[in-house]
Amino acid sequence: MEEYFKMVGFDPSSTDKKSGDAGAIPGKEGKRARGQRVPFEAGKDAAGGSPFGGGNPFAGFGGHGHDGGSGDGSSFDFDVPALPRKTLIVLIAVLVAIIAIAYWWFHPPINIHSSDLWVFLAIFVILPSFITFRTISRSYATGDGKRERSEKKAARFKHLSWVPVAVAVVGIVGAVASYSIWPGNAEKYASLLHVEDSDFASDIQEVDYNSIPVIDKESSVLLGNRTLGEIPEYVSQFEISNIYSQINYQGRPVRVSPLEYADLFKWFYNKDTGVPAYVLVDMASQDTQVVRLDQPIYYVDSEPLERNIDRYVQLKYPFYMFEEKSFEIDEDGTPWWICPVQDRTIGLFGGETISRVVLVNASTGETQDYAIGDVPQWVDRAYPSDLVVQQYNWYGSLKGGWLNSWLGQSGVVQTTPGTDGNTGYNYIAKDDDVWLYSGVTSATADNAIVGFVLVNQRTAETHYYSVAGATEESAMKSAEGQVQNLGYHASFPLLLNINGQPTYFMALKDDAGLAKKFAMIDIQRYQNVAIGDTVADCQKSYKALLATNGAVGAVDESSLQKADGQIRTISQAVVDSNTHFYLTLEGDGNIYDFPLPSMIDVVRYGVGDDIAFTYVDGDPTCTVQSIESSAAGGSDASATASGSSSQADDTAAASNGATSSDASSASSSAQAAA
Repeated sequence: MEEYFKMVGFDPSSTDKKSGDAGAIPGKEGKRARGQRVPFEAGKDAAGGSPFGGGNPFAGFGGHGHDGGSGDGSSFDFDVPALPRKTLIVLIAVLVAIIAIAYWWFHPPINIHSSDLWVFLAIFVILPSFITFRTISRSYATGDGKRERSEKKAARFKHLSWVPVAVAVVGIVGAVASYSIWPGNAEKYASLLHVEDSDFASDIQEVDYNSIPVIDKESSVLLGNRTLGEIPEYVSQFEISNIYSQINYQGRPVRVSPLEYADLFKWFYNKDTGVPAYVLVDMASQDTQVVRLDQPIYYVDSEPLERNIDRYVQLKYPFYMFEEKSFEIDEDGTPWWICPVQDRTIGLFGGETISRVVLVNASTGETQDYAIGDVPQWVDRAYPSDLVVQQYNWYGSLKGGWLNSWLGQSGVVQTTPGTDGNTGYNYIAKDDDVWLYSGVTSATADNAIVGFVLVNQRTAETHYYSVAGATEESAMKSAEGQVQNLGYHASFPLLLNINGQPTYFMALKDDAGLAKKFAMIDIQRYQNVAIGDTVADCQKSYKALLATNGAVGAVDESSLQKADGQIRTISQAVVDSNTHFYLTLEGDGNIYDFPLPSMIDVVRYGVGDDIAFTYVDGDPTCTVQSIESSAAGGSDASATASGSSSQADDTAAASNGATSSDASSASSSAQAAA
């Protein structure tokens, strides 16, 4: 009991200075302890307060705590005992080891412009530092444990706690400074991509149909998996990465993708021998092969430790910020990883562009660091697709200023969206480079394009072509409508030059994802659709369709053929309010289409007359371009003239009375006449 009184500050042997009575409570004059309740004084520690270590038993959680708080229960102050120096050193060493392991595992770039670095700092540095400094400051302020109470040290650590807060504020301010709303930022965003206006017919050469990519990434994946399934020893240990980069390889459009370890156990058993092959899919011929390597690939995504390609290249270049990588092969078939290096040019995190490219040999780990202007010619994808699309959208929306992008929207354009919610784009081969293609539509994202853009993925050279027409999605629906009875689905269109005409080309796939038919669609007149079982048949039908509908003013001379002979049958039909004459010749199985009014001289001819003309080959009809002979043979001239006059009257009447008919019906009529 005596020990208890000493703990609460009551000494029975003491004497009150004023009353002289024993047992007085110090500091409480005129009051005796005998028969009275001893009050607990707030703010006392374990040596002079309650047996619980404070003025009330809950002082450590609120009320009168050790820091002499107000006692209103609003604060929660925890007692943190001072640790021995050795223990503190061990804890610091453990903390440093944790940070080092976390850095190795997550490998954020050591660059102030990296958002990954800021997240890493916030979790592992800024927040722990703030809590630590605040805790030490409070322990010195209250004199907890073995720390002596020191207002000077408490203030020092309190001031240090504001350092991580200041660092966090710098990050927040830098992020806000990246917004395009700030003066001058909109112009900076719009100038990241330099866009040139160009002429489509002269800039884009007509390609040979044998080199047209006829399958997309989805079909390439199916073909690759099917080919890998033919090699049992690979199937049990490896699978194909989903990268499937599109590149030009030895003049052919191909997609390439490396094999990777199927799972962690397969990696453990095969890590010493590496990945033995990659898959190559020819997008024109649809030929697929698994290319076995003399020197296996060791640096892949599925490697969990030091040879993980992302970890390897980031730790080797710790100050670089890497963008989306791609897998490519050089002209000798050697596999490489193409790792573009980001540069942020606006604020801390805005204005992303590519400044350098690091090439990593996937087999040996050899690296080559190039400035963007010095990248080797065989590299096709230095600029990631999503980045160049974003850069063009910045250009299209902000070239008139930030305010115009929201209010007036004069001249504001954007790339067309994809059909699956992703960005809509495709690729074409030009000058031994891969160029990204996307349609350009207005800010309201309607069903029409105002032009399209091509971006070189190695140099970021950008060309804009002003062409009014249908969006890719509208063209896909138009093509699917031609084969709706078969239930085929159109792939995202590819841009081609056919007779100087911008043309959508797409594969029509069945539910298994295999290309069954092909379609070509006039961008400006998307009701003009040609379908073929092969690319050659589709191209032939499309050229004939262009000539028939007058979509092009002149046809390539090399595509013209000549025919002559005696007319066996002649009939007429109205297609889309235009009159067409369909002729057959003796001993010739073709059906020849003479569209009016361009071929109006055909009315001078009748059955039995001789005729000579040039035409564009097509299926089911061949479109006539010019009539070479002017004299009708094989019948009386007056009769021919009379018949022609009567026929012309009938033609005029048919044209005035007809509305529109389906092209297939016209072809059927011509075939019946034949």
